[in-house]
Amino acid sequence: MPKRRIILAAALALAALGGAPPAARAEFPERPLRLISGFAAGGASDLISRLIAEAAAPLLGQRIVVENRTGANGAIGAAETVRAGADGHTAFQCPMGTLTIAPQLQGATLPLDPGLELVPVANLALSSYGLIVKADSPYRSVADLIAAARAQPGRLTFASAGVGSAQHLSGELLKRLAGVDIVHVPYRGAAPAIVDILGGRTDFMITNLGDAMRQIQGGELRLLAQGDPSRFPLFPDLPRIADTVPGFEVTGWFGICVPRGTPAAAIRRWEAALRRAMADPALLRRLQDAGFTPHFEDAETFARRVEHDRRTWREVIQAGNIRAN
Repeated sequence: MPKRRIILAAALALAALGGAPPAARAEFPERPLRLISGFAAGGASDLISRLIAEAAAPLLGQRIVVENRTGANGAIGAAETVRAGADGHTAFQCPMGTLTIAPQLQGATLPLDPGLELVPVANLALSSYGLIVKADSPYRSVADLIAAARAQPGRLTFASAGVGSAQHLSGELLKRLAGVDIVHVPYRGAAPAIVDILGGRTDFMITNLGDAMRQIQGGELRLLAQGDPSRFPLFPDLPRIADTVPGFEVTGWFGICVPRGTPAAAIRRWEAALRRAMADPALLRRLQDAGFTPHFEDAETFARRVEHDRRTWREVIQAGNIRAN
């Protein structure tokens, strides 16, 4: 058989076995995408995930399915994302607490360190943290609450989305700066924690405004103060926690991450789609109405933010000797 026929036959056989040359392979994404949220439905992470999935799916040309995998301050969801493989088809909605707090808790036994096993793709939104109480709570200001805590040490309780969550560390920061004894009550996500505040079973919570916006606007929760120096448009006259407790400042963020080792082309495709989605006025309005500040950052800028906050929260954890369960 002439040499040219042998080469042709070999190429046809290779194609039949699935070994088509790279140029013939489909471009990313090749199938529906998964976006994992590490927290319960109804919370800020879940809401961000669903808004972004809806906006980015047409830009990526594939459906994006949001899945809630709760536990370990989001690390269960992060581990599921890593297990799915580094091909770009599974991404993780990475909130501040999961990447920068949970892995650094003393005695933490997580399935992985999300900050090491995941790489940032883009940041999407910032979130002011606010101190919330039930609408008929006797505490009408941060000063009222601090005074009550000083008068009866160990009686007041604050809720969080779990041990090591940003809500937990925010409460611990408040305790340390104000010099008061308040009991921490952890839950498996912000949504169930808010349910118990509404039921009067816990006294207050410092959480993303996005976690509680519906109940605040509906008059079920009272927002006493904001945790960062910005002025959120919906509450331009809201006092800051730092007005009563100097030095207190917490700003949350919500981004998208993928497993380390994901091809650069897939990361670029995600980043480009997210950038375009975040230019849509309708999405920006929905994020603002839900209590978030739209704020796009590319992969490099987002990575610097993650590293900065890891250092910040490490200091808080070490100063308070905060341990995982």
